[in-house]
Amino acid sequence: MTRSTPPRQATPFVPPFATLEHWCARWARRQRLAALTCGMLVLLVRAAELPRLPPPEPSIHDEFSFLLAADTFASGRLTNPTHAMWQHFESFHIIQTPTYMSMYAPGQGLVLAAGQVLSGQPWLGVYVTAALFCYALCWMLQGWLPPGWALLGGLLVSMRVGVFSGWMNSYSGTALAGIGGALLFGALPRLMRRPRIGHALMMGLGLAILVNTRPYEGLIAAIPVALALLAWMILKKPGIRIALTRVALPVALVMLPVAAATSFYFWRVTGQPFRMPYQVNRETYAVTPYFLFQSPRPEPVYHNDVMRTFYTQIEPGLQGAYLQDTLQGWMVAAVYKICGIWSFYLGIVLSVPLLSLRLALGDRRMRFWLLAGVIFFLGLGVQRFLQPHYIAPMAGAIYVILIQSMRHLRQVRIRGHRAGLFLVRAVVVLCVAAFLRQVADPHPAAPYPGDLERANILRRLENLPGPQLAIVRYSPDHPPAREWVYNRADIDHAKVVWAREMGVPDDPQLLRYFHNRTVWLVEPDRQPPSVTPYTPPQ
Repeated sequence: MTRSTPPRQATPFVPPFATLEHWCARWARRQRLAALTCGMLVLLVRAAELPRLPPPEPSIHDEFSFLLAADTFASGRLTNPTHAMWQHFESFHIIQTPTYMSMYAPGQGLVLAAGQVLSGQPWLGVYVTAALFCYALCWMLQGWLPPGWALLGGLLVSMRVGVFSGWMNSYSGTALAGIGGALLFGALPRLMRRPRIGHALMMGLGLAILVNTRPYEGLIAAIPVALALLAWMILKKPGIRIALTRVALPVALVMLPVAAATSFYFWRVTGQPFRMPYQVNRETYAVTPYFLFQSPRPEPVYHNDVMRTFYTQIEPGLQGAYLQDTLQGWMVAAVYKICGIWSFYLGIVLSVPLLSLRLALGDRRMRFWLLAGVIFFLGLGVQRFLQPHYIAPMAGAIYVILIQSMRHLRQVRIRGHRAGLFLVRAVVVLCVAAFLRQVADPHPAAPYPGDLERANILRRLENLPGPQLAIVRYSPDHPPAREWVYNRADIDHAKVVWAREMGVPDDPQLLRYFHNRTVWLVEPDRQPPSVTPYTPPQ
C-alpha cells in the first residue's frame, strides 16, 4: 500500500507592515540596543552627509558667544581679562567687564571646547551631543511607554531633529539641554517603580546639565518632578531609608559638587558666586526686561549705534515683547510662540496623532504630564521671549504625549474599519519618506549654512602673512542681527582681530595699540562685502 501524502497547508499571508512591526518590536525589547540605534542613526547619516553638508559656520549672536566660551575653556582658562581696547570689541551676548566672556552658562562651551581640543573643530561637540540626545530621549520614552512605542518615538525624533535641524547644524547648545531634560524625566518613572542608585545618579546628572545650560527652563522642568517624587514618598511609603539612600543622597552627590563648581565659575567671571554672566550682560545693555513682572530698565550708555539700535528698537519688538504687558498683547505673543514650537517639534504630519489627544490625556499614566503641562505653561508664560529651542528641557514631554496619542489613535475604529491603524502607519511612512528625501537629495540646501561671507573673509585674512586687524564699518541701515565683530578668547594673540570703527580719537588709539598688524577696512553691507586697506582718520 502506498501512503498518501497529506496536503501541504498554505502559509498564512502576513501583511508587510505587520512583519516589520513584529521585527521592530523584537528589537525594541533589547532596550539598550534600541536606544543605541537612535543615536547611531544620527551619527551615521550626518557623517555620510559631510561631503555635501560640511560643519556649519556661525551666524547668530548665541553661536559666537558659545564659541568664545569654548575657545576660553580650550585654552585652559575660565574667563579672560578685560581688554584695554574693549569698547572696540563690544558685541552681543558677551560681557567685557569685569571679565571678557560669554554671557551664557558654561555647559555648551565645555562641550564645544571638548570638540575643539579633540579634533580642532568645535562642531564635533555638537555632532556627538545631538546623537546623545536621541539616545537619551529613547531611553526616557522607555521609562514611560512600551518598548516598541519608545523605539518608534526615538526614531521619529532622530529623523526630525537629530540630523538636519539646528540642533545638529548650529552651535546654540540645544541638544545638551535636551539631554538634561531626557535624563531628568526618564529617571523619574524608574525611581518610582524600583528605586536604584543608578537611576538617581542619572536624575542628578540631568539636573546638573540643566543648571549649566538653561537654568530657568531647567527649574520649571524640575518642579513637577520634585512634586511627583514627594507624592510618591507620601503615598507609596517606600521608607525613609530607601528615599534617602537611593534617591536623595545620590542626587545630592551629583548636584553639590556641580553647584560648587558653577558658583566658582560665576565668581571668576563676575566676581560674585551667585551672579551669573547673563545678569551682567542684561544689566549692562538691555532695556526690555526678560520677565513680565520686571520693569523696563533705563537706557544705558552705549558705545556704538548698532548695539543701541538692537537693544532699544529691535529687541522690544521681538515676539511683541513690549506689547505683553496687556492681556491681549500677551495672548497674541503666546499664539506666535506656540506656533513656533509646534512647527519645530511636530509640524503638520506629526500633528495627526493629536486627534486622539483627549483619549491620551484621559489615561491615568498621563496624570503626571497634565500636572507638568500646567507648571510649564505658568513658568514659560511669564517670559517675554520664547524660542523653540528654549524649551529643549521639556522636549521629552512633547514626544511622550505624541506617542501616547499614537497608541490611542491606533485603536480607533470607524464603522468597523481600523482607520486609526491606517493613520498611524501613514504618519510613520510620511516621516520616513521626508527623511529619505532629505538624505537622497543630490543638491541639498544647508539647513543652517551660517554667515558664509564673514567666514570667507576670515579665511582670506588668516591666509595672509602676519597678524591682521579688521576694522568693521557698518552702513547706517545695517541690520544688528548680522554682527561681524566677534573675536577669539586671547585677542592680542589672535591671527585676525575684529574691531568696530569708532572714529576720532578712538580709532587712532586702536591703531597705536595694534601697530604691528596689517589693517583692513571691512564693509559687510556692500554687495559683495569689501575688504580694502584701511586709511587712518585724519
